[in-house]
Amino acid sequence: MSSTSPYHPAILRRHYEQAAADKAAGEKFYKLLADYQDRDALVLGYKAASEAIRARDASMFNKLTYVQDAAKTFEQAVSLDPQNPEIRFLRFSVESNLPAFLGLSKHIDEDKEMLLNAALNHPGTGLDAEAFRTVRGFLVGRGHVSEDEAQRLSKVKE
Repeated sequence: MSSTSPYHPAILRRHYEQAAADKAAGEKFYKLLADYQDRDALVLGYKAASEAIRARDASMFNKLTYVQDAAKTFEQAVSLDPQNPEIRFLRFSVESNLPAFLGLSKHIDEDKEMLLNAALNHPGTGLDAEAFRTVRGFLVGRGHVSEDEAQRLSKVKE
């Protein structure tokens, strides 16, 4: 995928970071991906993340619909590329922020284990340096790993 494509991973990552912090950026991110119909697993992972962010910003009436859309899109993305740690990171970052009562956080343990293994064995696990920094920062910064795991992650070279 060319670096000028709106679906290039570096561009999607920028959108995701901005959308995570800003409602207007979230809407822009959602609109960018709403009509995406191809089967690139990573782009679908970002589409699912955009649907989850839309749920965050939606009215109570629409929240569940967007979360369910995101769950379906994540299923599609993971089934297309089950070993892609960046897709698993996106799903983990969404599911770990959902209220447990929704019953839509079924993959947290499995995704966390895969992410931890990918980060500890970096490079060569499918994460480029930028994605690795994001995953490591999220796992450690949000307290998703033990102190021992955080120490081990801090020693991994980018």
